[in-house]
Amino acid sequence: MVTIKDIAARLQVSPSTVGRALADDPRISAATKKRVTEVANEMGYVANLAARMMRGVSSNLIGLVLPDIRNSFYATIAHALSKCVQGAGFQLTLSETEDDRMVELQHLRELASANVAGIIIVPSAKPHREAVRLLKMQPHVQLIRRESAIGDQFFGIDDTQAIYDATNHLIELGHRRIAYIGGTDDLPTGAARLRGYQKALEPLPRSGKAGPDLVRLGTPGSVEFGREAIRALLSQANAPTAVVAGSVRITQGVLEELTARRISVPDQLSVVGFGDEVGFSWWGPGLTTIGLPVHDLATACGLWFVHQIRHGESARAPYSSIATSTLIMRGSTRELLTVTRERTSAASRSKSTA
Repeated sequence: MVTIKDIAARLQVSPSTVGRALADDPRISAATKKRVTEVANEMGYVANLAARMMRGVSSNLIGLVLPDIRNSFYATIAHALSKCVQGAGFQLTLSETEDDRMVELQHLRELASANVAGIIIVPSAKPHREAVRLLKMQPHVQLIRRESAIGDQFFGIDDTQAIYDATNHLIELGHRRIAYIGGTDDLPTGAARLRGYQKALEPLPRSGKAGPDLVRLGTPGSVEFGREAIRALLSQANAPTAVVAGSVRITQGVLEELTARRISVPDQLSVVGFGDEVGFSWWGPGLTTIGLPVHDLATACGLWFVHQIRHGESARAPYSSIATSTLIMRGSTRELLTVTRERTSAASRSKSTA
């Protein structure tokens, strides 16, 4: 294994000069750093992380803790962050929790033991007390979800406004029996999105408001929950005329079930999805959906975090950045009058056939 002494012998300089050059010490000239780096790469030198940790030096790793990498929403975040921190000389390491607070704690312990430069986390609903303590001991920032116990540095999306805009769009089209399928309200994102749905319905007369029978809350990362929820809603005697989905995976489940049941969208049901995944634009008549600036949000978070780490400011002042969504209009929503006529026409055709 190539050591710092080997590089020093090759360059005929002291080992301390090589060590400082590789650590980007300001006392070493740019020309020397360049020569040392070139020779180190040529000789296949790999830094000894354990030795660095013993000296109290942080690694160049940044931990990313996510609930579910199968969700393309989070996959996009991971990709954007990886490219962002890599360009700044750091490397991203990924941990998946599946929203299990004990798994989350285990990952945070391992990241802390590796002396990572910092941690970017999408926290679980109720992080373990030790998990909170570990995060507060090192640079960290919350992404997408904000847990007040962890801290005040956060990058996220205005979830309440996003679902408000989607629901209000359906109200403007004349819909009143509007269903909502979203994540559980023990998650900050789930609670915020449910508030958006409820806020949009508030101005309606009491007689025209949708009741609790039109709300289904469950696991936001479950496609199967989306399928089960829309199946149950459509089986009601007074079924909804429109539905808003509150997560990417729930949207996928809803679309799968509607396709399997051959529900005509928007003739029989108007649909607004969450996120703009590959395929949403050409699904059926094209899905009207909530467009999210996921890539830009993750990149902004990464750039800010790297700056904070380099300047030693990451655990200091509170910071919050909230991005806005965009309602992308396609063909999956129509006026209620059209839906009513289609249902009446379908019923008439059924009677004549009988």
